[in-house]
Amino acid sequence: MEKVFEQVQWSLRTTLYEVNLRQYTAEGTLEAFRHHLPRLADMGIDAIWLMPITPISKQMRKGSLGSYYACSSYELVGDEFGTAADLESVVSDAHALGMKVILDWVANHTGHDHVWTVDHPSFYKTDAQGNRYDAHGWDDVVDLDYSNPAMRIEMIRCMQHWVDQFDIDGFRCDMAMLTPLDFWRQAREHLDKQKPLFWLAELDPLDHPDYLQVFDSAYTWRWMNAAHHFKERDAHHIHELLPVLNEYLGLQPGLISPVWFTSNHDENSWNGTEYEKYGEMAVPLAVFSATWNGIPLLYSGQEIPNNKRLAFFDKDALEWPAAPLLHNFYKKLFLLRKTHPAMLCNAGPENLQLLQNGVDHHVLSFLRQQGDRSVVVLINFSGHALHNVAVDTGNARGPFVELFSDAAQVFGNTPSHFHLQPWGYQIWVQ
Repeated sequence: MEKVFEQVQWSLRTTLYEVNLRQYTAEGTLEAFRHHLPRLADMGIDAIWLMPITPISKQMRKGSLGSYYACSSYELVGDEFGTAADLESVVSDAHALGMKVILDWVANHTGHDHVWTVDHPSFYKTDAQGNRYDAHGWDDVVDLDYSNPAMRIEMIRCMQHWVDQFDIDGFRCDMAMLTPLDFWRQAREHLDKQKPLFWLAELDPLDHPDYLQVFDSAYTWRWMNAAHHFKERDAHHIHELLPVLNEYLGLQPGLISPVWFTSNHDENSWNGTEYEKYGEMAVPLAVFSATWNGIPLLYSGQEIPNNKRLAFFDKDALEWPAAPLLHNFYKKLFLLRKTHPAMLCNAGPENLQLLQNGVDHHVLSFLRQQGDRSVVVLINFSGHALHNVAVDTGNARGPFVELFSDAAQVFGNTPSHFHLQPWGYQIWVQ
């Protein structure tokens, strides 16, 4: 498969942070969120993903506030979130801090009272009785008709509006596989001419490989589900996880940057927090997400850490402490990603190698390497304390320092030995 578009360079070292604006602060506004930007920049966040900030439909609304994903206009900032000037300030401040901003784009459907239902009724699919509908059982939205060329042109014009007026840096495309691939190609061909953008698809590249022609990045749902099932089955043997990882490794280098995550807005609200799903495995999985090849995604409040499911259609604000407990944990991980040459996305198959170890049914050990610089990662995916674990560090040689403890060790021609706490992890940096 040929990659049609070149991935923007800044995304090869990026860390994504999803902002649930409604629940982020008591106010739930862009202006209130803006004051968190310096903290996020200090934590090492590179790109802010704003969930939809467009007005939310009132007709067939769910709950008291409705779904972000049922919009009534593609061109306005919703009153509950603030003003266009507030968004300009968020983007301007983020850019000044070295961060990018991408917007959530819902192309498959709109709310029932979207302005197009009046101004452009032909933009929608209709059944035999002429009624608009949604094909997936979401009764608060109606599907758009991509066989209508005029609708496509208007959709792209609306996307262009956010690039032109607010200087956004890309789009997270909701349920991207429900929208025809040729539309995404048409949109990107048009929009990237003015400014190279980052394109994130809500789909798994293993399930929809054809979409990798257009998108830079996509979700790793299969890995997330495999890790969840592994923990539910008492984490007996990590070999059951390796076939899934190998499938992602088998993706053509440079074709896609997989996004690794333990939570997002859907998972948190409907399936539980990362601690409900993974328990003690949540933090080691965060280490994996930040060190395996790809892009780590953090959801609002994971740095607190947030232990509650956030309501999706009603107000349910996060409770921010003065100092989020996991701030420095993520800061160390994300600074390593920013600065170490071996942590570049899509650096080629030789950049990531699984390492043999003496407890390979519990310990995932791998090497990231670029030139003469290496990072060795050890993760104990079990509740057992493991002592004197022998690890063949491959061609990683010389002095290394452990990221979290500052312990020092010299790796040589023979296996090195390590002690790993239950659900423990170590990152050795050269």
